[in-house]
Amino acid sequence: MFTGLVQERGTVTTIARAETSAQITIKAAHLAGQIKEGDSVSVDGICLTATHVTADSFSADAMVQTLAITSLGKIEQASEVNLELAARLDARMGGHIVQGHVDGTGTLVALTPGEQWMKCEVKVDKALLKYIVAKGSICFSGISLTVGEVNDETSVVTVWLIPETLERTTIGTKSAGDVINIEVDVLAKYVERMMEKK
Repeated sequence: MFTGLVQERGTVTTIARAETSAQITIKAAHLAGQIKEGDSVSVDGICLTATHVTADSFSADAMVQTLAITSLGKIEQASEVNLELAARLDARMGGHIVQGHVDGTGTLVALTPGEQWMKCEVKVDKALLKYIVAKGSICFSGISLTVGEVNDETSVVTVWLIPETLERTTIGTKSAGDVINIEVDVLAKYVERMMEKK
């Protein structure tokens, strides 16, 4: 489990692609010393398992489904990624409950600068809109954010990014058309399932 509070911006150093998988190595100078083989690490919001760790990097395998439904399928060498280690139960829980199980991807529509913030608009799949509410939580590429607006007609979700978020994460470096990994609030999915089985 994660919280969506990004701890480091890592850099993809190598990608070894196979027919139905890929091994990705990421430079993480700050976090690598805290990672052990077998640990879960959130990479742009995707829960991956560290398979090899060095003093300043780690490697993880991505299977065919992960490559098909997340941004990892198009990731390139030198790409920056948002990194977070698994949450600890003995620390404050900022952000919200993030599983690292991406529900789908969206497309960045626009980043519009403001005086103390940046407006971020992402077009999401209509099937995910029912789980997204204004003032609720959402995870964009591993970042815990508060939903500002939801436009059901255009399928665009708007959030506002504070300077801290822009400095610590990769979202401010994105361009219109870039792929954003989306994980909706898991509580909404549990409620839906319970109502279906009522």
